Amino acid sequence: MKLTLTPVIGFFLLSIAVALAMTAIFLGPAFAETAAEAASGSDTASFAAWAMVGAAASAGLASLGAAYAVAVVGSAAVGALTEKPELLGRLLILVGLAEGIAIYGLIVAVLILNKV
Repeated sequence: MKLTLTPVIGFFLLSIAVALAMTAIFLGPAFAETAAEAASGSDTASFAAWAMVGAAASAGLASLGAAYAVAVVGSAAVGALTEKPELLGRLLILVGLAEGIAIYGLIVAVLILNKV
């Protein structure tokens, strides 16, 4: 049985394309600047737009990292459980630590958005 990475790479590229398209669709209005804001030289709209991009990036990338960590740790945990079922509690803690990465990203996003 030969494993290929072609479906994984294709899914990764498709996810990046969808993420970029959704960012362009939903954040387009955030970068829009009215004529009054352009005349006054205010950078408030630009700051808010980049803060939203930063919050989205921190939450999204942390979630992707957590998903990868849970996939790796979870598959290793299942393999370990088949040999030693008494390790269930310890392995659940490891999977929970991997999930914590996503929570940290969400906290950073909330902190960024509180400054806007």
